[in-house]
Amino acid sequence: MITNDNGLYAAFVAKDARFDGRFFVGISSTRIYCRPVCRARQPKAENCTFYSTAAEAELAGYRPCLLCRPELAPGTSITDATTVLAHKAARMLEKNCGTGQNLDELAGRLGCTDRHLRRVFTTEYNVSPVQYLQTCRLLLAKNLITDTNLNIIDVAMAAGFGSLRRFNDLFKKHYNLTPTTLRKQSAAGKQKNGNITLALGYRPPYRWEEMLNFLAGRAITGIEVVKNGEYMRTVHLENAEGKHVNGWVRVGHKPKKNVLSVTVSETLLPVLPQVLARIRHLFDLYCDPDAVYETLRVMNDIRPGLCVLGTRVPGCFNAFEMAVRAVLGQQITVKAASTLAARIVDAYGTPVQTGIEGLTHVFPSPEAILALDGPIENHFGPLGVIAARSRTIYELARTIVQGEIDFDLCAQPEEEMKKLMTIHGIGSWTAQYIAMRAMEWPDAFLETDAGVKKALQPNTSKKLLEMAESWRPWRSYATISLWNSL
Repeated sequence: MITNDNGLYAAFVAKDARFDGRFFVGISSTRIYCRPVCRARQPKAENCTFYSTAAEAELAGYRPCLLCRPELAPGTSITDATTVLAHKAARMLEKNCGTGQNLDELAGRLGCTDRHLRRVFTTEYNVSPVQYLQTCRLLLAKNLITDTNLNIIDVAMAAGFGSLRRFNDLFKKHYNLTPTTLRKQSAAGKQKNGNITLALGYRPPYRWEEMLNFLAGRAITGIEVVKNGEYMRTVHLENAEGKHVNGWVRVGHKPKKNVLSVTVSETLLPVLPQVLARIRHLFDLYCDPDAVYETLRVMNDIRPGLCVLGTRVPGCFNAFEMAVRAVLGQQITVKAASTLAARIVDAYGTPVQTGIEGLTHVFPSPEAILALDGPIENHFGPLGVIAARSRTIYELARTIVQGEIDFDLCAQPEEEMKKLMTIHGIGSWTAQYIAMRAMEWPDAFLETDAGVKKALQPNTSKKLLEMAESWRPWRSYATISLWNSL
């Protein structure tokens, strides 16, 4: 990150997408703040003040630019934050901005006091967690007003505001215009089918085809479909009141705009922040590809083209679903694991109506697995799952339900991996794989994996670990690069 104003202004003049989301520019002559890629008329250097977050710019009295739309800026990856705790807290605030979660609950999940979290967060982001949360809600609302045809009251509720009056007051105070005025100025009104389509930004380049190929090869029949350059899946979540919500999501790519187009069914509006956060995780939208490549390009000394700029680590949308599939995939082919997962879905998943061919069920929850009568192998055995793996899946469900393992932005992935390996049937490979995809751990490395060995043959696992030391802290990206090279 550039730290001097001259360097930041030079990056702003260059409109370099690599800096998008890394800083924001407050312009004193207009009292608006912009992304560094904004194409508006270039302001003078003396009129520019630079901020690390949108929340900090808004706290200073600036309102978001209607042209570059700061709400579309990509976020920052784990290693970008000097304080991992603050980074985790920011992600959780974004994900839960539609709920009433307070700071005490957030701090408890992160294993610290609210006082410590507030101090660390303010040091890292120059705003308090409450101010950051408020900006998250306002920017999500602005996105919905601009890009959808939702009623203003539905926008307010989806963004986590307790009342329409409070939403209107805050919006006018921060942005100097009312939600209705913004709606009239925008191009909204195009979406008439009841679905919600928004854009999520990323830092280019993005290897979209490689991401789709990975997901397509592991898609579970009934749950996921990859077709015509898009990814689609069913969704099951709980809203703030604990009510179960079902629906579907479709994700496409708009490379000219450096965004993913995300369409969700209207039924998911009550859990929209959760859905968007999971999509960002699944498609690794927080990644800074230049920072990753700067470290991993040494891989090309082994073989040209081994590491390609823009490679992402596929995350997951449903951590339990992905973990079950990882257990099923032990010592069998990717295709065979998908077949077994599809049988479990067909037998124990919940049917849903989506209107999309191939999307018919949601994956069984950990609670549903624990509720099955009798030994778990009696249920999964007839589906072709061996008894040992059936019991591993059951134990995995139990630890999740009882809160013994945290997959959701856990503060210490390495500690969670140790907990995973206490479950009979989960070894280092499975724990590393789950951490890489479910916990956003960027430094997992699967030295015993058959694909990794094949890509770097004839090296031994011990030699591979030695080679991978120079790839820290991006060994997860190195693993994906090796798989892609095959």
